[in-house]
Amino acid sequence: MAPSNRIAVEPASGRFEALRDAVVAGGGTVVDVADAEALVWADPKRAGELASHLHPGIGWVSLPFAGIENYAASLDTDRVWTAAKGVYARPVAEHALMLAMAGLRGMSTFTRASSWSAPEGHNLVDGRVTIFGAGGITVELIGLLAGFGCEITVVRRRPDPVPGADHVVAFEDRAEACAGADAVVLALALTPETRHCIGAAELAAMPDHAWLVNVGRGGHVDHDALVDALDRGSIGGAALDVTDPEPLPDGHRLWSHPRVMITPHIANTPEMGVPLHAAHVRRNAERWLAGGALEGVVDADLGY
Repeated sequence: MAPSNRIAVEPASGRFEALRDAVVAGGGTVVDVADAEALVWADPKRAGELASHLHPGIGWVSLPFAGIENYAASLDTDRVWTAAKGVYARPVAEHALMLAMAGLRGMSTFTRASSWSAPEGHNLVDGRVTIFGAGGITVELIGLLAGFGCEITVVRRRPDPVPGADHVVAFEDRAEACAGADAVVLALALTPETRHCIGAAELAAMPDHAWLVNVGRGGHVDHDALVDALDRGSIGGAALDVTDPEPLPDGHRLWSHPRVMITPHIANTPEMGVPLHAAHVRRNAERWLAGGALEGVVDADLGY
């Protein structure tokens, strides 16, 4: 029996009209969740409400972000779960490149200065970049770095080849992969295994001019170890689009640290992300109704 075209978009507020339009464009009919056989969950800020919308008739659930740690308690193997894996990769990769260049070129110093300051900075051109994760953000970032002549190392669960990477390193060898890097970029899923994957050992391995760039999740970094490394000057600095906790509380030491740049989780803004998410939902609605393989299928056991 072919899948039903009855798809719910929840929460059912007006600001998610683009996703309802995407369902219709993909051949679906938007219905109340009680009558639905598929559910597009639209609001990442209300992840805790998802479980109350699930019922046995729902065979596919679409989640709004690539990172799904907030939905882990709801995952099961009774239905197909998809996430927005790679959907926002291009704008996030662009942001990561911007942060890396700004850090290495001394922008944390120059934008705080109130008088003419001494020169500082390191080239990204012909530099060495280590990227944690092998998903869509990494693929896009490797493409952006192609013109810089960088030596690129990718850290992932298994050291399988990654197109464009010069080296691929297993996750347990991550400290070694940080050694010699001019920039270390975090672009991986947050799981129990990857929480605090950047700690004292990894930071100690980085050169004293190197910048840590996090566009993944704040929980990837042990922030106590990071502040210690920054205070000791053992790394060049940290450019963080994500923090733990998030939002970062007013008065937190990272706000005022002279070697830290923080952007408020805006590597992918709504203006950038909504059209990309809507296109993803449309494609998956088409595939669901045709009985085809969906984009961004989640492995419920691995949690991403």
